[in-house]
Amino acid sequence: MADRADRPYPLWEMLVPPSQFDRPDRQLASAAGSRLRFADGHEVMDATSGLWNVNLGYGNAAIAAAIGEALTEASYLSLFRFGHRYAVDAAARLVAAAGADTYRRVLYSTSGGSGNDLVMKLARQYAVLNGDTRRTLVVGFKGSYHGLTYGAFAVSGEDLGQQMYGVDVRQVRHVSPERPDELVRLMEREGHRVAAVVCEPVLGSGTHVVAPEMIEALLKLRAEYGFLLVADEVATGFGRTGPLFASGLWADAPDLLLTSKGLTNGTCAASAVLVSHRVAAAFEEKDAILVHGETQAGSPSTCAAISATLDEFTRLDALAAGARTADRLDTILRTLLDTLPGAAGVTGTGCFRSLRLTDADGLPLDAAQIQRTISLIRLEGALVYPGPGCIQLIPPLTSSDADLDDLERALRTGLATAAREVGNHR
Repeated sequence: MADRADRPYPLWEMLVPPSQFDRPDRQLASAAGSRLRFADGHEVMDATSGLWNVNLGYGNAAIAAAIGEALTEASYLSLFRFGHRYAVDAAARLVAAAGADTYRRVLYSTSGGSGNDLVMKLARQYAVLNGDTRRTLVVGFKGSYHGLTYGAFAVSGEDLGQQMYGVDVRQVRHVSPERPDELVRLMEREGHRVAAVVCEPVLGSGTHVVAPEMIEALLKLRAEYGFLLVADEVATGFGRTGPLFASGLWADAPDLLLTSKGLTNGTCAASAVLVSHRVAAAFEEKDAILVHGETQAGSPSTCAAISATLDEFTRLDALAAGARTADRLDTILRTLLDTLPGAAGVTGTGCFRSLRLTDADGLPLDAAQIQRTISLIRLEGALVYPGPGCIQLIPPLTSSDADLDDLERALRTGLATAAREVGNHR
């Protein structure tokens, strides 16, 4: 900020303009349980679970201890042309948790975006191994979000400035997640060229659940056209929508499952791609090398965190805790819909929800109005996430009754103020 020119600020903060850098009310100081403390001393209940990744709450001692032990015993071991026991153990645990009858191997990456880049490469090489060099297209959904690395940026279905950054979208197609007929028509035209379809079970932007009819169409068209089906469970994995993985409820499994956010409870830069038997076998039969690698992917500390997170899910009975939190969220949201001017609807499922907000004319609040609404809720003691015309509620699965009481109070008061100030309701 200009009035701090005598103390240069070295950090480039993400996704905010430079004029907003170095504000004490936005400087995070510490976190514990479901609470965040800021540099100016105020504390909030974090109903965003960090960036949707701290599913078990902050400061889990068992996960921290596992990371510390791994750093002491093996501060760094590479997966470039090597393996190590931490990576093998965590991979085995992930395969068992997701279903060993479906998945065979695990590839490690460092983020949801780089994991999406990896699956695009994997799907295209799989086609080549099967003798089909035409399959280069990757299909995503309009309104989807898969990350900001170049491949993931291309397949993301939101307009996030891809053209400005020179993102190459020539090998990408997008269809509406609500229109199976669009997907059918695309396949009729170009199905022979499609290497993969990437599907978030719940679209992260606005928490829109992909309809069962679309999943049914995807499975049917996969059988007909032979593309790989990728479940991008960066956000929905690790209990966020109810089951450990949302795609576990599909009538048939995806070929590739990408998980990231909850994978280490937010402690490490990590993602993992679970590879089906069919896809793994194609590489094994040709003894083919996948040309992908990341220096920090699958490091010992990361893999120890993955194994410890799975242990803590069992110890804390996190899926049952998440179901209780989701039930309470349902009650809170129904009450807000019944009593709050401008509350127009609810989307999402489990502990991954959005409350849609409108102004006095029934129009969705714009981005600036949503940000102001979030600020007003935060002043009342809770942090929620912005979405298109909505606020998103993504609390830890293990939220306590006291946490959810505080969230409900902050929402009720903050949204009432916003309805008067932002939405211009009388």
